Amino acid sequence: MSSIIQVENVSKLYRLGASQHRSYTALRDVVAEKAKALVQGFGSKNESPESKSRDFWALKNVSFEVNQGERVGVVGRNGAGKSTLLKVLSRITAPTKGKITIRGRLASLLEVGTGFHPELTGRENIYLNGAILGMTRPEITSKFDEIVEFAEVEKFLDTPVKRYSSGMYVRLAFAVAAHLEPEVLVVDEVLAVGDAQFQKKCLGKMEDVGRQGRTVIFVSHDMRAIRALCQSAILMRAGEASETLSVQEAVSLYSGDVLPNATKFPVVHDDIVIHSYKATQLGEWVDELDGGEKTVITVDAEIRRSLTSFRLGIQIKTALGAEVCRSLTPDWNEKHENMAPGRYLFSITIPANFLAPGSFIINLTASRYGIQDYLAYDHIDIHTIVRSPVDFNRAHLGEPIPGSVLISELWSIKKIEAGI
Repeated sequence: MSSIIQVENVSKLYRLGASQHRSYTALRDVVAEKAKALVQGFGSKNESPESKSRDFWALKNVSFEVNQGERVGVVGRNGAGKSTLLKVLSRITAPTKGKITIRGRLASLLEVGTGFHPELTGRENIYLNGAILGMTRPEITSKFDEIVEFAEVEKFLDTPVKRYSSGMYVRLAFAVAAHLEPEVLVVDEVLAVGDAQFQKKCLGKMEDVGRQGRTVIFVSHDMRAIRALCQSAILMRAGEASETLSVQEAVSLYSGDVLPNATKFPVVHDDIVIHSYKATQLGEWVDELDGGEKTVITVDAEIRRSLTSFRLGIQIKTALGAEVCRSLTPDWNEKHENMAPGRYLFSITIPANFLAPGSFIINLTASRYGIQDYLAYDHIDIHTIVRSPVDFNRAHLGEPIPGSVLISELWSIKKIEAGI
């Protein structure tokens, strides 16, 4: 399989606090420079703008290859260099050092409105974007109806896009980028602007693009989307890129980077060793929870000697630490209080439609009641986000939902008396 993207020792330098070199001077730049000079006039006479400048390497010797037809995720914390990498790949900005080779046309969707002219209508922007990609008018026309249908903006097709909502903007921009058949499709976190149904639609389209032999580079903080779409992933840290990793390995490393006080397993004590913790939905390991699906939490633990009055359990807390609920192994079966030596998988199921959307902490506990708390000093706190069930709150989608739990039973309404 031939590589369609080659990135060789690419670095990008930004000079903070200093004016960048320009080949032209715009009026706004002249005004800005005059304003800076005026402000500096009130400050220290000995302080110059250059004295505050410093070099910032947004990318540092990044190298990787992507083969034709691959779907590659790029993950990392905010500020890790993901967006800079995509801008360099999209030729929006040039690398300071290094070389990038892309074989074929590249379409990118990096932020709301990328490549669109606000004064032009949706119809005109479709043709403009196609022309930028090097397509002929007949080629664009052949895809036109498909683009409009996917974007769901037919009523507003002849309206200037400056009047579009951010969701409409993204729908049309993605539809154009995905349907005009570039060899490489680059998509940043911008899809988060769309609703859940459209995000699912986009992921399906990007998967189709990959099956057609085209290449997808996808940046997202949504690890479920990365798992669903990508075949491999690259982890960015402080401008540096890992080698190409399996999706599971990249997600696991990313989770360790972003979760506060992320636990490093195994957690070892004389009596017990906690080897791992994981949450799964529909049989797949997840970091963020779909509130509409049941969640199975599994703890791999080794008991090193016979333990009486043993309790392994979880506490679910809000992001501010208020306890929502807790469950311990002997709650429903006292036989679980006495554990013989061995290695065990402890599992508990959190039912679907139980947790309200929001941020939660799942705290793992292990103790002998009244004798010893094994995790008193080694707190295992798993920070997670719960997303609202798709069918919940249909009348007011997008509005915040108060509280921490949902009442999963549906309302029933029965008319008992006719109105006047």
